[in-house]
Amino acid sequence: MHQRPLIEVLAEVPDHRQARGKRYSLASILALTVVAVLCGARRYGDVAQWGRDCAGGLTEALGCTRGTTPCAATLHNVFKDLDIGAFEERLEGWAESVVRTVEGTTRRLRGRALDGKTLRGSKKRGAPGTHLLSLVGHGLGLTLTQQAVDDKTNEITASLEVVRRLLFTGEVLTVDALLSQREIASAIVERGGAYLRPAKDNQPERCATIMAVLATPPSLAEPVRRATHTAVGHGRRERRTIQIRALLPGDTDWPDAAQVFRIERRVVQAKTGEVRHEVALGVTSLRPEQASPGQILRLVRHHWAIENQSHYVRDVTFDEDRSQVRSGAIPQLMAARRTLAIGAMRAAGYTNIAATCRRFAARPTEALALLGVQA
Repeated sequence: MHQRPLIEVLAEVPDHRQARGKRYSLASILALTVVAVLCGARRYGDVAQWGRDCAGGLTEALGCTRGTTPCAATLHNVFKDLDIGAFEERLEGWAESVVRTVEGTTRRLRGRALDGKTLRGSKKRGAPGTHLLSLVGHGLGLTLTQQAVDDKTNEITASLEVVRRLLFTGEVLTVDALLSQREIASAIVERGGAYLRPAKDNQPERCATIMAVLATPPSLAEPVRRATHTAVGHGRRERRTIQIRALLPGDTDWPDAAQVFRIERRVVQAKTGEVRHEVALGVTSLRPEQASPGQILRLVRHHWAIENQSHYVRDVTFDEDRSQVRSGAIPQLMAARRTLAIGAMRAAGYTNIAATCRRFAARPTEALALLGVQA
């Protein structure tokens, strides 16, 4: 699939404004916003300041040809009435093309993580749609879509919409405990995908079933398969061991379940020698011939990409939780521009987002090039 320049994608977002009185095209405003975020801007006031401080040739290349750039009030007025659905739709197509370009020749099992995030600062100000459900690709950590929901209780309905719209054959959806619902599991399999879900302590019957299957004597069940992964870094040594067993008819009534697993995680702090021990249980619709124990272990580990590569970066690098914008679609739009900036950097091969923002702040022409704009 061809990866289009981002500037072309932004140019396709429909402009809701009347022609009279427009000084800047919507594409130029969106492009200016994304480049400013790439250079470290956190709020739309920062975007306006970046535009004023930037050299004229750069802003003209982005489409601001009148010798000025939008002020904060202009950005607010444009953003609050923007068709966020149309904006997200264009970003979805671009993100999917990026992920498929990267994964097309490198990954047999294409993992997708589904989870929610609340925009805490905007929620405190009473803004609507401040809880966002995100679908993030394993590996790159690229956000494929985000959808506003009223609150966490509506994540299940929104999850079904995302699965039926964006999940493709051969993709594996990893979810948290809240989204471990029968209807979602059935929808995933109907779309030609597979699921991998956890079993938590507050689900005693599921946990008991998994442990009973794993403890069944070999003469009465499929053999238990194992794999271990060891990693050293960040001041700790970590070892993960998985035990996984295929299900037999009658073992569970969970829709399309094929295997259950138990993961033991042992972490040793290098400086103190402190040991932390954790155990996780789960079930997957992947059959033994579709995924080895090592691949299942990798999918579980990569599920946290949605936290480490998306949510954490947005909160720490872009200060998302402290943002208190509340008008119209602005909270969701600001979140979307952050995920777009992160996605553009990851698609270009950058892994340290904070360091890359500092680099672009010193070399803004490189940020423009990331959108396909030559200054």
